[in-house]
Amino acid sequence: MATRDRRRDSPPPRTGTSEAETLRGFLDYLRTSVAAKVDGAPEPEVRTAAVRSGTNLLGLLNHLTYVERAIFLGDQVTDWQATFRAAPTDSVAEVVARYRTAVESANAVLDGCTDLAAPVPRPGSGSRPGSGSRPGKPAPSVRWALAHMIEETGRHAGHADILRELIDGSTGR
Repeated sequence: MATRDRRRDSPPPRTGTSEAETLRGFLDYLRTSVAAKVDGAPEPEVRTAAVRSGTNLLGLLNHLTYVERAIFLGDQVTDWQATFRAAPTDSVAEVVARYRTAVESANAVLDGCTDLAAPVPRPGSGSRPGSGSRPGKPAPSVRWALAHMIEETGRHAGHADILRELIDGSTGR
């Protein structure tokens, strides 16, 4: 295993004083960190399972792309397990770009949210406000969605830290 230079850890973000600024600041910090862990990772190791569960670095970012789109854009996912696998034809750069596009789209939705207690708006859903593509099930509050995405992204960023270090020794955020 080749060892890369260690990157310095970036400190937690300085955020504004409001609850929304704090939540979004930490979420964006984690999003940037997890994308950086995958960006530039070598093939085929980036998609090779290093643990018994079958988890791999590229699959983690592919999964987080689906979660971002489901939570903030109302996309429906029928097989969550399948989201942990990138297509064999997907390059690292393509998966990273798709993730960053999903984050930009999610942030565009969040930019229009002024009330953390309100349901996450679901653009283009064609159904009642806040219901997204899940008829009969209301969208979560913006506060819940942000807290959930911090938990989800943080959890998988930790997995990504370990997987990337196993691949080429790269550490840091």
